[in-house]
Amino acid sequence: MKPLRGAHGAQSPGEVRIIGGLWKRSKLQVPVRPGLRPTPDRVRETLFNWLGQDLHGWRCLDAFAGSGALGFEAASRGAAEVWLVEADAGLAAGLKANAQRLQAGQVQVRAGDALAVLRGAPPGVWDVVFLDPPFDRDAAGGASLFEQALKAAVPLLRHDGWLYLEAPRPWSDEALAALGLHAHRRLKAGAVHAHLLVRLGPSGDNPTP
Repeated sequence: MKPLRGAHGAQSPGEVRIIGGLWKRSKLQVPVRPGLRPTPDRVRETLFNWLGQDLHGWRCLDAFAGSGALGFEAASRGAAEVWLVEADAGLAAGLKANAQRLQAGQVQVRAGDALAVLRGAPPGVWDVVFLDPPFDRDAAGGASLFEQALKAAVPLLRHDGWLYLEAPRPWSDEALAALGLHAHRRLKAGAVHAHLLVRLGPSGDNPTP
């Protein structure tokens, strides 16, 4: 993992700082893994400006959790239930340790394949699903891991729920519409293309949750 840098300066490799809410400035210890790419401070700050700072009562699912930065950030801002899904056993153990240290009882760490968990999670009850798959698993054509994750996540959302996607390239309106989604907000920060998505309405219109 490369040294982490964000809007608030450099951080040490192996740690991520929570930037808002109850645990603001708390550091999450993260095992070093090649290719592990926690969501940068600037992107998280913008995302939670989009979502709102108060997430009390929300149900959030952080697939491909990695460092857990997105899920812990949501819990810090009042989310009632947060699933952190991670296939890497070492990273999952680190997530459990961080949840225990923060006394984050609302955070559940689920060690396993993200697609399997997404496909088995309760449908229609999640306020936000975070998707940040490994960037090397994307493809411009075909059913990439990104496309499979988006398809699996859509049925999980409440009617006014949000789907957040980080990817190494921007997803076009046409590609998103084919999956029943519309980009409500977009952001590019370095190599990260962030998308805040909503489901299209029954007639294909672009709703605003």
